[in-house]
Amino acid sequence: MRALTAFVLLLLLGVAVAGNPSPAVNRRVINLPGRTDTLPFSNAVLAGDTLYLSGTIGIDPATGRPPANIEDEARLVLDNLKRVLEAAGMSMEDLVSVTVYCPDLSLYDRFNAVYRTYFARELPARAFIGSGPLLRGGHFEVQGIAVRR
Repeated sequence: MRALTAFVLLLLLGVAVAGNPSPAVNRRVINLPGRTDTLPFSNAVLAGDTLYLSGTIGIDPATGRPPANIEDEARLVLDNLKRVLEAAGMSMEDLVSVTVYCPDLSLYDRFNAVYRTYFARELPARAFIGSGPLLRGGHFEVQGIAVRR
């Protein structure tokens, strides 16, 4: 009988919890200061304590193209990611997931050599995905998800 009573109580509790909608999560669009383009996306969206970062590429602002040196391009793309995180009050240490798109998988080790220097502690989960051509001739596009520590 106790088991039946406990089951009924748990069932009723489950119905009561399921019937209560969860509170709305505050959202805030993050765009870098001085952004002048009219591209149809935000640099990131902060939903509660989770930041969803759009893909970014490593473009030299002086030329509008990726630098000739692959390591310089990797630094530019990671610096872009870091700037968006900082605009949301976060850091690279808050990243929990990173996706890297690269049309040339032979660049994996060269990207990793630069990537490691951006983290002092744990590394986020990551995928390095072979892709088709990237915008403006880039070799890397990086997107991520961060959760405030």
